[in-house]
Amino acid sequence: MSLNPLQCLPRRRNHVLLAEDDAELRRLLAEALRASGYDVSEVPDGGRLLVHVAQDLQAERHENPIDLIVSDVRMPICTGLQIVEALRQVRWPTPVILITAFGDETTRAKAEHLGAILVDKPFDVDDLMATVARIFSGGRGRASA
Repeated sequence: MSLNPLQCLPRRRNHVLLAEDDAELRRLLAEALRASGYDVSEVPDGGRLLVHVAQDLQAERHENPIDLIVSDVRMPICTGLQIVEALRQVRWPTPVILITAFGDETTRAKAEHLGAILVDKPFDVDDLMATVARIFSGGRGRASA
């Protein structure tokens, strides 16, 4: 039996970019994501989310690409929906979970049209972690939690 040298390398953990302007909720979600085994980058607003995503788009190859974005919808500078819309315009397929306390039908329809999952606040963190796990296991997750 021969050993594949690639099997000896540590497997890269999935990288989640978390954008939430509420510092306490951002900390709670980041802790839950890390406890579930994900690498997490945190940003406090839409502007920093945009910068982080732009850097990821410009990088040809790097060790820790963004595998999932979890973003609040309403944030300073840019909304989560604006970011997703821009990503889809450049054909960036990374999955997105949008969280909102303002899940009206217009927001829900736009998120669905852009291929994002919309989760209404308040939500159970365990349910959100299950949705993240389904995305990484190849499932789509729920359209609303």
